Amino acid sequence: MSESTSPYKRILLKLSGEALMGEGKYGIHPPTLTRIAEEVAELSRTGLEIALVIGGGNIFRGVAGATEGMDRASADYMGMLATCINSMALQDALEKQGLKTRVQSAIKMEQIAEPYIRRRAVRHLEKGRVVIFAAGTGNPYFTTDTAASLRAMEINAQVILKATKVDGVYNADPKKDPSAKRYRTLTYMDVLKQNLNVMDSTAISLCMDNKLPIIVFDLGTRGNIQRAVTGHGEFGTVVGAAETAWA
Repeated sequence: MSESTSPYKRILLKLSGEALMGEGKYGIHPPTLTRIAEEVAELSRTGLEIALVIGGGNIFRGVAGATEGMDRASADYMGMLATCINSMALQDALEKQGLKTRVQSAIKMEQIAEPYIRRRAVRHLEKGRVVIFAAGTGNPYFTTDTAASLRAMEINAQVILKATKVDGVYNADPKKDPSAKRYRTLTYMDVLKQNLNVMDSTAISLCMDNKLPIIVFDLGTRGNIQRAVTGHGEFGTVVGAAETAWA
């Protein structure tokens, strides 16, 4: 087992549900799931403590359900259950890589996951287990981005890695505007004032209040999780205060 070259000891990786779809339009793409698990396993074996939060948009998105006339709270609870399905799939993929894992759910479902208990989650991390936080915050009207920010602070993670489909934060949609420029660094207030598509405002505010840096990067290329953790090269976008480890 090689030693980690990361400036961080404990991280939280935020994955969107869509990240599991690969090139598909719905559900889980097994080869993509396996690749993500392999990358996480490589990092875990270096001694890095890793927690994960995953969305459920590949199965059901609460906001979309609400816009179609469904009660928002009910739609959000359905979205939380979708995150549990993704968490179980990710757990299975990680364990096939030889890792010890735990899924902790904000909604009690003892047959498939532990209830979320902060001290127990920290103890799992200290023992080298990968912890997957499922069901968001357990409350409607909150996104899994907010859940990621909240859980990261509760377990004293040093950074949030926000995996997306683009290689950072741009001043315009790079797919529509060829002249769009990628930001190397941003402050929390930059994100809020410019309404940049990083995380929702509640999540950004939580990170700002607790000076928790966010690294936004493209999950589509193999090895990018490692690059995000180590900060090699001009990579991704760092949102946070000046003391961010490799900004």
